[in-house]
Amino acid sequence: MDGNTLDFTAIRGVQAGSAYYVIMVPLKVVPRLFKFDDEAMPAELRAQRVLNKARVPAIANYITGNASEYILSSLCASIDGEIEFEPAAADGPLRKVGQLRIDMGATILINDGQHRRAAIEEAICERPTLGDETISVVVFVDKGLHRSQQMFADLNIHAVRPTKSIKILYNHRDALSVLSRDVVKEIPLLRDFTCYDGTSISNRSIKFFTLSSFHQAIGELVGKSSSGTIDASDKVLAIAFWNAVIEQMPDWQRVGTREVSSFELRRDYIHAHGVAVLAIAKAGAQLIRAYPKDWANRLAKLRTIDWARANRALWDNRALVAGKVNKSKNNVTLVTNVIVRALGLPLDEEGKRVEDLYAPGENVPLKAVG
Repeated sequence: MDGNTLDFTAIRGVQAGSAYYVIMVPLKVVPRLFKFDDEAMPAELRAQRVLNKARVPAIANYITGNASEYILSSLCASIDGEIEFEPAAADGPLRKVGQLRIDMGATILINDGQHRRAAIEEAICERPTLGDETISVVVFVDKGLHRSQQMFADLNIHAVRPTKSIKILYNHRDALSVLSRDVVKEIPLLRDFTCYDGTSISNRSIKFFTLSSFHQAIGELVGKSSSGTIDASDKVLAIAFWNAVIEQMPDWQRVGTREVSSFELRRDYIHAHGVAVLAIAKAGAQLIRAYPKDWANRLAKLRTIDWARANRALWDNRALVAGKVNKSKNNVTLVTNVIVRALGLPLDEEGKRVEDLYAPGENVPLKAVG
């Protein structure tokens, strides 16, 4: 950097016939170097979305809490001002590497990454030693507001968020995700018939469960969230519980022996859906609290529940909404109430509240006859 320009080592590339550059910027420079549009401006005059300040602390905490292994993807910015690229060589591979000089009077606006920029600023305040580390920035020459807005749309319109199951599968930092993977791996039926990369299962798939459903259910069972502390007893309990549940679910066992397809069970039974898996875990947690030494034997009463979707008197507006299985919070509670009653337990306060407000009808038998 001299008095008139900002100098960066850069790699030059070409997209759509126009040059762009990749530079490395020290984190301590990022807040000063890159600007974002005033959030008070109308949306049609901005080149990006309004900063969601609620997202910033989580990203900042991720950086500072994982200072030895955090990863930040590149920022994307546009330069409105004079720039000059001086290649390291006139020809050969080094002609694409050189010095990018940016006029000090130029405006550099972030097209993508404003939340990362704000989080970097917050993280450096907490841990100044991070300031000398770098982030890559992809720099384009500004061609006006219309082009900047189109760049934002193009960068985000095709972005696909990873599924919940994939995030759980790949997250080695979150203790509850680790517990969920370990439990599924230890139980043969779950290991062989759990879908690890989706939150829904196609009719052609042999998979019966999703990792995201069991992750949520295990959290309910052990009473822990992603920010909670998991210990060895949680794993022992979760494995014991789901093994005991499987013993009382003959249809699940038939999937494991390939006597019936998972598609057939999803088509015909409520227990083959995530709403039931979560409800079983919630009811199970209540059962374990009530009978800490005898809960496994009492799970035998799961066999008395009529899980058939054809039992519309029981499941309509409880697990089924307009004929389709629904996993809303209230529906999970209503299904949990069926299981809690079958297990001979009283409804808790929330269960009573939801039952009074949303239960489909009175005097509906919650158990199969015979």
